[in-house]
Amino acid sequence: MKRSRQTLDDILEQLSPVDTSWRDAHADAVIQRLQQIPQKTCYTRSDLQQLLNTTDVPEGIKPKDYFEAGVTAIRLFLDLSKDELTAALRERFGGALGITRFRQDPDGVCAALEEMDILNRITVTVNTPVGWADLLTERLKGGRGSAIKGQRRGRHLEDFVEQLIIRIFGAGNYDARCQFVGATGTSSEKTDFAIPSKNDPVILIEAKAYGATGSKQTDVLGDITRIVNEKRNDTHFLLVTDGVTWRDRSSDLGKLVTLQNQGKIAHIYTQSMADKLEKDLRQLKYEHGL
Repeated sequence: MKRSRQTLDDILEQLSPVDTSWRDAHADAVIQRLQQIPQKTCYTRSDLQQLLNTTDVPEGIKPKDYFEAGVTAIRLFLDLSKDELTAALRERFGGALGITRFRQDPDGVCAALEEMDILNRITVTVNTPVGWADLLTERLKGGRGSAIKGQRRGRHLEDFVEQLIIRIFGAGNYDARCQFVGATGTSSEKTDFAIPSKNDPVILIEAKAYGATGSKQTDVLGDITRIVNEKRNDTHFLLVTDGVTWRDRSSDLGKLVTLQNQGKIAHIYTQSMADKLEKDLRQLKYEHGL
């Protein structure tokens, strides 16, 4: 692999969005339950029980998952996080809201929720002169959906890299999301991909999407620094990152470029540099006889 010296502008020019969807199976189930609520001018305990009931679970959905979708719908009406709802209910009946508790004491659970003004909140939300399901969907998107999107953004970039690795080195000729053995042989560090194995890698690849859960800029710098300090000096370390929001923290990206210029990172890639990444990996495969 040919040595290179990159600049911050080189990387900034190659950045592109990492697009993913915020919805998963749970979000779909929540939206389905919201859409099942009839529009009325007044709601009663029977409506609340229906929202938590698991007697008519759609085919393919587990009762517990269906119940949890109803609980999330209630949280959206109350505009509370999972921890906030759990704390509020613990004060009222000494425990969390689970499917077993509801089946044992549906009236007690509903009474506790009614103390939190759930029926009025449903009434007000449903009868607000806007698309109420859209409003709650946006709350879901901004809360749990935001976390899901972040997780998927990170996994999307990992999958992008792994597809290249499989095409070049073949399945089974690398370790993914593992702890590689460090230079001393007595310690290890996390990495996304170690080639040909985590026990004696000659190539390490880290995939970091900006904004992904666990991949804030400070986390990226810390993770990269730990790998740099742990690996053998003759181990090629490649970094794949993307996300246009890096531009808002270009000084941190500049620190990664400095590591690259010092030879501690062999090269930094983005998704639009896939051809370069593939070419370099094939060259490394040839050089190491992999």
